[in-house]
Amino acid sequence: MVARNMAFWQKQVAGDGWTSVIFGTDRIIVADILRRTDARPQVRACDSFAREGGELDALKRLKNAKRIARNHCTTLLWHGQYQFLQVDAPSNTKDMPREELREAMRWRVKEMVDFPIETAGIDVIAIPTVGTHSPQLWVVVASREAVQSRVHLFQDCKVPLVAIDIPELAQRNIARLFEEPNRGLVVVAFDSKGGRLTISYQGELYAVRHLDVSGPELVSAQAEALYERVLLDIQRTLDNFDRNYSAIPMSRLLVGPLPGGERFVEYLAANLSLPVASANLAEVLDIEAAPGLAEASAQYENWRALGAALRD
Repeated sequence: MVARNMAFWQKQVAGDGWTSVIFGTDRIIVADILRRTDARPQVRACDSFAREGGELDALKRLKNAKRIARNHCTTLLWHGQYQFLQVDAPSNTKDMPREELREAMRWRVKEMVDFPIETAGIDVIAIPTVGTHSPQLWVVVASREAVQSRVHLFQDCKVPLVAIDIPELAQRNIARLFEEPNRGLVVVAFDSKGGRLTISYQGELYAVRHLDVSGPELVSAQAEALYERVLLDIQRTLDNFDRNYSAIPMSRLLVGPLPGGERFVEYLAANLSLPVASANLAEVLDIEAAPGLAEASAQYENWRALGAALRD
């Protein structure tokens, strides 16, 4: 059985929730979430701290100030530190041990990556078969240096890092909370580096596209000139998805929190056949312990951290 989650590096730690530690250009975000079977996931903490000095010094200060919970801890690689590839699955995937499948995919994607595959971190995620579409896998590949630098950072601080993840799966975790039964969901979210489109169905990730437009650009004075470029990328992705997964009915497109982005959401709604709405995390998360998350600006800043802490 191929897992629905991935981790380039992973160990077992006792705990009742997940804490994500996300490194930004000038800040570190820490989110702590408890998943519950009988209620919405509970955000126990979500805070942003200035990065003073290097990552190591900042992480040590957070640990000493008890800002990092002693349970499952995860972090994300940055866009550009890994490659996320979709490939055809071997016919005997279900019978292959996980490690054997990883190694088989390592050599399958050798010519698709721009760093030595022999030492790369690699993991695989099954894409469930729908209709007549051939079985496929997500293969995530990161350079040895990118993975080891993260592992060593947490080890040097004696912080219990359990898994290293990627932003696409963090966004998929959020999308699960908004999905309607037996309907696919498109989510488009932006940050200071760019945008990310994901399509999920029944909690599984089926399609991904990086959008080369950032959140600040979409709310700038010249933003409208970028709307059509984003729209074309979305339409191309939806058309390709429909050709491959026509058996999956789509419900709507959600735009991640984007303060000042009302005109952009209205533009998409006027030009797409799917219903379009803005995502409000307060509808799907218990934020009583972190009331600041009621604001769209806070949801925008903490989107990836919350998604990473929603890992199961």
